[in-house]
Amino acid sequence: MAACKASILLCSLLCAGTASFLDEYIKMEGGKIYSDMKKEYHAETAFECALKCNEEHDFTCRSFLYIEMVEKCTTVSTNSKMETVQHDFITVMYEKKEYLAECKNGVGSDYRGSISKTKSGKTCQRWNLNYPHKTGISPLTHPDSNLEYNFCRNPDGDSNGPWCYTTDPDTRWEHCNIRDCSVSVVVTGPEECMHCSGDDYQGRTSTTENGYTCQRWDSQMPHSHGYFPDLIPEKHLEENYCRNPDGETQPWCFTTSSSKRWDYCSIPRCANAPPTVVEERMCVTGDGREYRGTVSVTKSGRTCQMWDSQVPHKHSLTPEYYPCKGLTLNYCRNPNNERMPWCYTTDPNTRWEHCKVPSCGDEPSPTHVPVLQPVKPSVHPVTDCYKDNGMSYRGSTSETIGGRQCQVWSSTSPHFHKKTPGNYPKADLTSNFCRNPDGDIAPWCYTTDPSVRWEYCRVERCPEQPVGGTALRPRQPNPEAGEALDCKDGNGHSYRGPMSVTSSGVTCQAWSSVTPHQHAAFTPETHPDKGLESNQCRNPDNDSKGPWCYTMDPNKKWDYCDIPDCGSQ
Repeated sequence: MAACKASILLCSLLCAGTASFLDEYIKMEGGKIYSDMKKEYHAETAFECALKCNEEHDFTCRSFLYIEMVEKCTTVSTNSKMETVQHDFITVMYEKKEYLAECKNGVGSDYRGSISKTKSGKTCQRWNLNYPHKTGISPLTHPDSNLEYNFCRNPDGDSNGPWCYTTDPDTRWEHCNIRDCSVSVVVTGPEECMHCSGDDYQGRTSTTENGYTCQRWDSQMPHSHGYFPDLIPEKHLEENYCRNPDGETQPWCFTTSSSKRWDYCSIPRCANAPPTVVEERMCVTGDGREYRGTVSVTKSGRTCQMWDSQVPHKHSLTPEYYPCKGLTLNYCRNPNNERMPWCYTTDPNTRWEHCKVPSCGDEPSPTHVPVLQPVKPSVHPVTDCYKDNGMSYRGSTSETIGGRQCQVWSSTSPHFHKKTPGNYPKADLTSNFCRNPDGDIAPWCYTTDPSVRWEYCRVERCPEQPVGGTALRPRQPNPEAGEALDCKDGNGHSYRGPMSVTSSGVTCQAWSSVTPHQHAAFTPETHPDKGLESNQCRNPDNDSKGPWCYTMDPNKKWDYCDIPDCGSQ
């Protein structure tokens, strides 16, 4: 009996040790990475492979790859910050957290990140070279300081932190800008916590409420996305910590599991009161997030729906889920980072609209409503909808139908292109706003997702309201003007036209997207010959009633499209 108890105790200790040891790594299912320095071993478990990585003497082991079915272990010198991660469904990649952390403790003698530029932006010289500067510190003189490549390090315990020799002949060395690991942590008592919906949460939780490890925000594996830390630095998308960059009900993250794209994180609420907001009662500045006035009518004159009501429109933006957004009665608000205050409307045919709240101008005053001066009409007025093919659209939408953020037009990263403001001076290619510089069927943009070059934008076509109020169906091509017919033969199984609006006037969801509706049956991958490249109406399942699409209305998963028969044109 005693021997049995001892065996059970030993097993428990080993299991606990295994779990805690692997906690030093970030696990990524279905990923592999290239390295010219690697070694292969046989290992029965990932734990054994981790031991091999820790005991590696020929090079610094930053990651290891493990294939369970053949018990193959590969230790490598690189990680996701140094090389691009590739898909490999049978491989699980483990990365050492210490080599992913881009912050320092104390003076940073133990910093092992991959920053290789100085405070002034100069590129660091490799530690094993003596050009352009002859060095007195090298991997040979300081073998325990991890002086690899040209990464910033602090081998001599400099009180000002990590540094490097530079490739600038006129500057021998310079300190690097490595932030302190404790700067962004918000702690109340013994645990991290959040106020409101966690929009400003900057803690270090990196595991979801269902136990998934978070994917790094600067990684596109295993899930590609458009939340790039360098493009939205104000969102503090650091490491793989839970964050709320898009106004969700609580912090979340993409996961390292290929079968679970994202998940919410369980962050406790702070016991103390949330930070006070300087409320704007009479007018708005910026996007109007602090507006707490009583305007309750949209730009078109529609009355706003009560925020705590689900009639006529169901939604999740309620006072219960968003306690700090001022969702009182039916007043116009901006709880989700729109470009101005808005509301759901009491009109069953119009889900939501922006509100007409006066701008505070440069010097807002809580006791005075600014007088709006008449403005000379623009040749291209700013609207949040487009007419015809959208070449005149000058709104500020910067999100695609697939939920991806738009790439700045003047930028050629991540996608190289020639549609720049200089080449298209009349197209108003401002910032990363959706535009149609080349006469496509609708506004579009290049995306910040490296795996998706471009997509059409989440911009509605402007409604056409004839006398009597009956809505017209979307404009059809005019054959007399030389435009191709947009019509279907039979049930439209072969239809490849540009129509991307349902019969009820709702924009179609991209076939490759799972937002707002999850689906797996009809995608460009499952039906590569059905024309499912964008969000146009199609009939991939040979439906007898004709082409259809998933919709951008969260309450309407799919709907048919109103496409005339070719014989009736």
